[in-house]
Amino acid sequence: MSDRAALRAFLCGLGVSLLLAGASGCGGGGTTSVGPTLVTLTINPASSSLAVGQSQQFSATGSYSDGTTKDLSTSVTWRSSNSAAVAISSSGLATAIEPATLVVTAVTAGESMSASAKVTAAYVGVLMYHNDVGSTGQNLNETILKPSNVNATQFGKLFSYPVDGAVYAQPLYVQSVTIPSQGAHNVVYVATQHDSVYAFDADGKSPNPLWHVSFLNSPGVVPVPAPAPNLYPGLEIGIPSTPVIDGATGTLYVVAYTFEPPGVYVYRLHALDITTGAEKFGGPVVVQGTVSGTGVASDGEGHVAFVPGKHLQRAALLLSNGTLYLAFASHDDSLPFNGWLFAFDSQMLKQTGVFNSAPNAWGAGIWQSGAGPVADAAGNVYLTTGNGAFDASMGGQDYGDSVVQFPPGGVLNVSGYFTPFDQANLAEGDLDLASGGVLVVPDQAGPHPHLLIAGGKEGTVYVLDREDLGGYNPQDNSQIVQSVPRATTVGFFCTPAFWENNIYYMGIYDSLKQYQLTNGLLSTPVAQSSAGFQYPGATPSISANGSTNGIVWAIDTSANAQRAGPAVLHAFDATNVGQELYNTNQAATRDQPGGAVKFAVPTIFNGKVYIGTTSELDVYGLLGATAAAVR
Repeated sequence: MSDRAALRAFLCGLGVSLLLAGASGCGGGGTTSVGPTLVTLTINPASSSLAVGQSQQFSATGSYSDGTTKDLSTSVTWRSSNSAAVAISSSGLATAIEPATLVVTAVTAGESMSASAKVTAAYVGVLMYHNDVGSTGQNLNETILKPSNVNATQFGKLFSYPVDGAVYAQPLYVQSVTIPSQGAHNVVYVATQHDSVYAFDADGKSPNPLWHVSFLNSPGVVPVPAPAPNLYPGLEIGIPSTPVIDGATGTLYVVAYTFEPPGVYVYRLHALDITTGAEKFGGPVVVQGTVSGTGVASDGEGHVAFVPGKHLQRAALLLSNGTLYLAFASHDDSLPFNGWLFAFDSQMLKQTGVFNSAPNAWGAGIWQSGAGPVADAAGNVYLTTGNGAFDASMGGQDYGDSVVQFPPGGVLNVSGYFTPFDQANLAEGDLDLASGGVLVVPDQAGPHPHLLIAGGKEGTVYVLDREDLGGYNPQDNSQIVQSVPRATTVGFFCTPAFWENNIYYMGIYDSLKQYQLTNGLLSTPVAQSSAGFQYPGATPSISANGSTNGIVWAIDTSANAQRAGPAVLHAFDATNVGQELYNTNQAATRDQPGGAVKFAVPTIFNGKVYIGTTSELDVYGLLGATAAAVR
């Protein structure tokens, strides 16, 4: 017996089968067959979008030459191209830590085969005014607050955070933010009229700010003294507009207004890291611009320059497809002024466009009672303008009292508009359309699937087709989808909200009204609250768990008119707003908010409601949920 044969016999006796080239196996004369080989390796899911703090289980599946498949999730090696942003365990469980776009890879033993999946991690929460780029006002991921538990017995004020100025901006909320040296927190961000931005633990787990940034750090720099005391009685103007947060980069954009030596007014656009408050992208940048024009603000040589001291940045910021939009109106219609819209690249802070709404005349401010420009899914941008000249129907450039559309990309050329037939009367009677914000309606059935809704001081609701806003018809408004005259008692200083094909509006000296939208048309009100608000009405917001447990929230800020009293938070059943669930007066000793701030909008997320007041941020939720740190 040869040495090779002896070795084979010995190993076969141990039960080991060999494949030797040109030799028989242990059973006799034939060659040993090779088992099925791995042909492909795949990862499921092939791509994933994760909220920071969220986990996703990935699996790896092998397909073999004999047609079989096998789960290889625990036998492959898992890797993340950026483990600081998304970590992945040995079993394929990926956890998002900070925003990033990256790949996770599964690799077989011996590096013979691999497969990858794309992962996008981003911060989530309430990142902008009225919840989204369409300003629907709805948070559809609220699983804690329900009509059954929002009542004065189970729900109330949990805690407050003091701040250094009035909070005109809507508070913003971000889930699972890792603050250096302080760990992960749910964070609520608050901007004040004293030119400050605060980051607070949203659940009350820390009595002090997680960070605080002031823009008054140079000698002699102060907030702007209020030039219009009827708008800001005895107050300063620093940050009246709602910032916007980019969840993909963790950046908070905010415009601060300051009065600086030797007596100049300055607007600056800041980009802040939401984890530290540090400036990003080379910011801040000064907001400035010039357009061609011959109107009231021209220099006599065909130029109209933006003058910060004559303009108010009241409208919320919009971030759409990488472009920031900043809108301006006047200080109490004090001439000379115009409406202005600026566009900036969000990561370079470079101005990409500037628009003046009445460069050859006067007015047409863009303020919208604090609402910002809005965008649809295609990136088209929409806003309303106020009292001012109008000649666009004759080929001019003046768009007073109009809904104006701009194309995507931050190049501010008008791509469409609607102007009511009675525009001249609106301008003459101080009935500007820009007292109301715009709602981009989620796609509808019927002949007009892409709708836009707006309404202003005249109290008419306009339902527009975004594919063709309608332009101007001097006879009537018959060219648009629908016009609802006298929809409210006096007028609208608000933005409507949307949920489950219901539209919610609350005008001045009026009740909260609920309309149904069917085939693109508004019904008459199907329900309305018994409680009415005085001036300035309210912008309602929605919390719901998808299509269930809808609640309409609104803040009565009428006490602000005389600076005489507190805000009042209200909650209504969204299926029938005639049923009020709760208001802070029901348990006033326990639940009373701070002083009322005009146009305040509540933020609802993760079982809590946040409202800004003249001196504090007030937080409401289910009683017993208060963290010990702020009791």
